[in-house]
Amino acid sequence: MKDTRWTGSVNRLLWSSALLAVAAAFVTLLSPGGLGSADPVRVETGPSADVYRWVHEILGEAPSWLDVASDVSLVLIGLAFVLVGWSALRRRDAYGVAGTAVTGAGTVAAYAISEGVKLVVDEERPCRVLVAIPDCPPLGDWSFPSNHATLAAGLAAGLVVLRPRLAALAVPMGVVAALLRVLAGAHYPHDVLAGMILGGCVAVAAWLLLTPVAARLASPLLVKTTRFARPGSGDGHAPTPDHRGAAQPGSGGFPGMGDDRTSGPWR
Repeated sequence: MKDTRWTGSVNRLLWSSALLAVAAAFVTLLSPGGLGSADPVRVETGPSADVYRWVHEILGEAPSWLDVASDVSLVLIGLAFVLVGWSALRRRDAYGVAGTAVTGAGTVAAYAISEGVKLVVDEERPCRVLVAIPDCPPLGDWSFPSNHATLAAGLAAGLVVLRPRLAALAVPMGVVAALLRVLAGAHYPHDVLAGMILGGCVAVAAWLLLTPVAARLASPLLVKTTRFARPGSGDGHAPTPDHRGAAQPGSGGFPGMGDDRTSGPWR
């Protein structure tokens, strides 16, 4: 008999590796350079600079509320993500809780990677190079890739894989949060695009690769907390964690991945 758990694990590893390779390739492709150079990179020509100029010719001086709006939109995505995780915890949904934790960790990892790339590339902000704005980030706060876009895309991707029905809300929210960074004058379009690809790919790769293991670790903890919360409830049988509505690696969308719920509480 074919071991679907082994096949599923291999396919998850392959898909995760492919997503990370895509992220690395696009970040490298979109990078304006900077490696090995002591001087900051100034992007003054090219499609990204042209789009930035065109946007700010229309807007004029970027309104200060655009920067606030970009922060608010990111907070809203974060709140939606937390609510999904809280909902999974209340239902004792091991896959949902594990998936939320893993995609959250993947988003944080993507943010850390974006910070590292910034220090390597040293790209000047477009508001210092092309169009001056009053609230331009200080010198040394580099532009490529966009941290806001990385976080927004990571959280939005997490919402999509955890609750696919929320995709119609999560994807536009993530895109708006990222694009507001260009409208606010803080980033070139290529900064935002690189951040979105990095955040989305790393978050989904983490979900694919680590959620089954994290769910196995979370499941007995959820059973224990349920027993603690209901000390006199029972017949001595541990309640089975609910996983209704939670998307799981192997439950669709990524071909070739089997369902790992074949042992323990998932039997």
